[in-house]
Amino acid sequence: MNTLAEVIGALDTPENTTDNDLVLLHGWGMNAAVWDALPAGLTADRVQHRIELPGHGESPFDPAWAAGYGCLWRWADACLAAAPPRAVWLGWSLGGLVALAAALRAPKRVRALILMTTSPRFIRAADWTPAMPESTLAQFHDGLLADPAGTLSRFLVTQVRGSDHAREVLRTLRHELARRRAPHPDALALGLDLLRDEDLRGPLPDLRCPSLWLFGSRDTLVPPGVAERVELLNDKARTQVIQGAAHAPFLSHPRETADAIQSFLAGLDD
Repeated sequence: MNTLAEVIGALDTPENTTDNDLVLLHGWGMNAAVWDALPAGLTADRVQHRIELPGHGESPFDPAWAAGYGCLWRWADACLAAAPPRAVWLGWSLGGLVALAAALRAPKRVRALILMTTSPRFIRAADWTPAMPESTLAQFHDGLLADPAGTLSRFLVTQVRGSDHAREVLRTLRHELARRRAPHPDALALGLDLLRDEDLRGPLPDLRCPSLWLFGSRDTLVPPGVAERVELLNDKARTQVIQGAAHAPFLSHPRETADAIQSFLAGLDD
């Protein structure tokens, strides 16, 4: 039997594909149902591939992924194995981090990246101040042990805090989350570890594909200041800040988000 790495390697040369495939990766604790709220018409001419992160929704979780170096790359490998040979990848938050890893892992597989409220490093450091304090994730990590459902609910509140239409967005997130089985507790814990530990700033200058980075002006998890840092690390990156949005701009500001994405996609087709 071929290993996962061998399968991905065999698919690294895109053949018999179209340019209309779109991979969608959701955020931490969520599932593919969240994409039902995408703006109407945004992906009408695209073939959607809604891939659920390991241990989320209907996606299985391998206990071997719960510890050890290289977990992010194993998550990226799992998503690559489920994805078409070549596509535009759209990732939200943690899903964006996994999508970025996939593009670095198998550059021929990823035609372009659309990264919503994502950062190459989520935790604040002396040389990376536009980020959340490590204590924020530590609180969620501690809460998982005692109350996984309550911790996930509090994380949803954090995502919408400060956003225009915060109540409506929170209602949508809770509704979509409830439409799939609860995420695997180990997957939730590992997802927080990835947000805390991973740092893709080093390889970001080597990113080959076009990329659009969307941020919310009121996002407390991935502050909009990340946009300037991303541009410094990759001069080909295109960034845009959605005014009035927090961590889920595609829900709170669908028109602005759709306009930005459609403009980017149209540029790919020129």
